[in-house]
Amino acid sequence: MEIWVDADLYEFSAAPDFGYRIWEGDDPEVAVVNLDDYRGQEEAISLVGMIPWILVRCSDWKMIPLENLVAASSGSGSRIAFAISEEVDMQGAAFALEHGVDAVVLPPEEQAAALWASARTISSEKDTTRGRAAPPELSIATVDSVSPGGVGERVCVDLIERLSEGEGLAIGSSSACLCLVHGETVPSQYVPSRPFRVNAGAVHSYVLMGDGSTKYLSELNSGDKVSVHSHEGPSRIATIGRLKIERRPFLKISLKSRKGDGQIMVQQAETVRLVSDSGAAISVTEINPGHEVVVLNESNMRHIGKPVQGEVEER
Repeated sequence: MEIWVDADLYEFSAAPDFGYRIWEGDDPEVAVVNLDDYRGQEEAISLVGMIPWILVRCSDWKMIPLENLVAASSGSGSRIAFAISEEVDMQGAAFALEHGVDAVVLPPEEQAAALWASARTISSEKDTTRGRAAPPELSIATVDSVSPGGVGERVCVDLIERLSEGEGLAIGSSSACLCLVHGETVPSQYVPSRPFRVNAGAVHSYVLMGDGSTKYLSELNSGDKVSVHSHEGPSRIATIGRLKIERRPFLKISLKSRKGDGQIMVQQAETVRLVSDSGAAISVTEINPGHEVVVLNESNMRHIGKPVQGEVEER
């Protein structure tokens, strides 16, 4: 973490051997954003990936917007500098989402000795080098248990195009282990097929979007784009035409894999299917411990759907 001295708002005269960057308010590689409400956050996020540094000033300390900016800038090439004047805010800025900001902008040391001491200590201890979060990888998980999941709200995701055999959406209770839930392409003697539909699961579940982020099923809207996968990998991006939410009984399916464990809550119905490693659809009412199904694993944590390198545990 770099330390800058704020010579834009404070009088400052540096010695020739001064070892820190001096911010004087003008640099073509730095965009300054005043973050006083959601508009400031939107402006800062819009600059991510377009400029090397985004310097954020906040008249009233706010932790959540700072976390949002750290998540948005992860792996983008843009770095975040945050102006701080109170020692109590140093830890929050330095370790937001584990990574923290890339630089802190401080008043001159003679005016904020304790703040500088805290910044030096933290800067010497931490590494804010942030690589791009690794994308999810297809793997095989083994069903560990199947149990009743209670009654709740189930979401059907209806797309504006048809799915093929073996295709579905990546869904689950943990972003570390998303199940491939098969589309309703399989005909039945009891109900007609709905090849545009994925009976996706409970409202709390994550679903992988077309841009690689995740959303909760409860957040989806008509017009959103989701990532369609098969057992061989991602195939395309599809647009949601409609969502259908109804109360239904659920099954809880717990999974174990080499790259991460997880679980999914799905409607207890023969027409809801997961995908085997061969691409075959398996009805959730026929799944038993020991069955193997396709999942997407990732090692990142997620913040408002954005992948960020870090540790997280979801059960």
